[in-house]
Amino acid sequence: QVELVESGGGMVQPGGSLRLSCAASARTLGTVGMGWFRQTPEKEREFVAFISWSGASTLYGNSVKGRFSISRDNTENTIYLQMNSLKPEDTAVYHCAAEPRGLRWQQSDEYKYWGQGTQVTVSS
Repeated sequence: QVELVESGGGMVQPGGSLRLSCAASARTLGTVGMGWFRQTPEKEREFVAFISWSGASTLYGNSVKGRFSISRDNTENTIYLQMNSLKPEDTAVYHCAAEPRGLRWQQSDEYKYWGQGTQVTVSS
């Protein structure tokens, strides 16, 4: 069993920054990495970022590229999402996900485990 716990969400003004964390209870054999997705009531879940456990591979969604940065601390089974230059359209519930079944890292249905989510609100 793997449990994922996100933290670091909150309210911030446009142009501000937040750092999200996601801690996994255990590392499982065969995992290739972890990712971040976000979701609003009006939209389907959107890919944000992915990082392999080695750190050799990272991917970003087009809407956050150049503003967000994903990193990891494998000794703690934790990934981070540094969010800079935040915009109102970044407002969403941010979920971390673990253990993709294959290589479709940008697809939400690829992942086996999900955290409960943390709310990020960007508003004046």
